[in-house]
Amino acid sequence: MKDMVQPGEEQCPFSFNFDEATFKPGDVVSYRVDGSLGDMPFVGVLVEVHEDYVILCHDDGNRPPKSDPMRGTRESRPVVSEEDALK
Repeated sequence: MKDMVQPGEEQCPFSFNFDEATFKPGDVVSYRVDGSLGDMPFVGVLVEVHEDYVILCHDDGNRPPKSDPMRGTRESRPVVSEEDALK
């Protein structure tokens, strides 16, 4: 996602944390959904950060987000299950 903007184009309106070692609640992250939505990037807000996973919500523009929390992998772009994403 960070490489999607070409020179001369508008910049992305989001500032993402791609460093899973520094994740903290409130960080905005780019996340992926497995299954049929695997090719699409999504924007999320971290709610909880654990050693092996994160809890995040889809960024719905509210602070705190009002969308359902989802469990994701703890990596630069967390992956959540399609089942959780479509709740």
